[in-house]
Amino acid sequence: MYCEGDSWGFYLPMSLRSMGSDPMKRVVKLASESAVVIFSVSSCCMCHAAKRLFCGMGVNPTVYELDQDPRGKEMEMALTTLLGNSQTVPIVFIGGKLIGAMDRVMASHINGTLVPLLKEAGALWL
Repeated sequence: MYCEGDSWGFYLPMSLRSMGSDPMKRVVKLASESAVVIFSVSSCCMCHAAKRLFCGMGVNPTVYELDQDPRGKEMEMALTTLLGNSQTVPIVFIGGKLIGAMDRVMASHINGTLVPLLKEAGALWL
C-alpha cells in the first residue's frame, strides 16, 4: 500500500521528465496525468495533512515534491499564478481540475463534495 509510512502514493520526480521549459504547461500536463495530484513541499505540515487525508480515504495520490526538483521554484510560481497569489502548497488537482489549496480541499471534504469528485475522477470506487 502506498500510504504507509513516508510514502504518499506515486512520487514521480519531475526532473526525470522532459516537458519543455514552460512551467505552466508542465503543471497542467502533470496535473492531468493522474486522478489525484498533489504539488507539495516535503517539510510542509499542511502538505503532510493533505497527503494523510487522501491516504486515509483510500486514495493514492501522485505527489510532486517541489523542493526536491531543480525546477520546483518555477513550478511554485506557476501554481501561485493559478491560485491568484494565495498559499502555494499543497495544491490539489482531481481529475485534472484545480481544486486549490488545503482550505478548499477541507471545505470540499466537510460539505460532502470531495468524495463525488474523487469517484468521478476514478480515484475511489466505493
